[in-house]
Amino acid sequence: MNSPGCRRLICGAVAAGRGPVSIPEEAIVKSATAYLMFDGEAEEAFTFYQSILGGELQMVRYRDMGDGGGGSLPEEVGKRIANAALTWREDQLLMGSDCPPEQQLNRDNVPFSVCLDVDDEAEAGRIFTGLSAGGQVTMPLGKTEWAQQFGMVTDKYSVPWMINLYGGE
Repeated sequence: MNSPGCRRLICGAVAAGRGPVSIPEEAIVKSATAYLMFDGEAEEAFTFYQSILGGELQMVRYRDMGDGGGGSLPEEVGKRIANAALTWREDQLLMGSDCPPEQQLNRDNVPFSVCLDVDDEAEAGRIFTGLSAGGQVTMPLGKTEWAQQFGMVTDKYSVPWMINLYGGE
């Protein structure tokens, strides 16, 4: 029960007033990766995220996909991002793509947030400030019952983020 995932589950349960919970080790998901969808803004958004988080960014365009008929795609579709992967730190991954043109992207009432766990207050402030540029702060970065620093922001691409520095009392 000492893994960071367990700590988060316990913190969430305690914050919700349910007290500590016991979860079998085999029931704990070891990793989850956020996959963000954009409507022609994936390259710009991932370049923006890389400027804040650092790391290595790899992108594949629809026109560059093997048997996908990339040569027969209209230019505006072919230049879209079919897959983007931003690896930052040693074990953090953020993925995404532009939605296919036949899909309609709806950013109203997005039922998720990308939650980033950080190592210190300086990193929390730097990332929060970066993601806030051109976006909207929904909860200022500050101390909470479950974290030394926690804040929420919706970035300029309408993606909601939570920045978390655990260790609150």
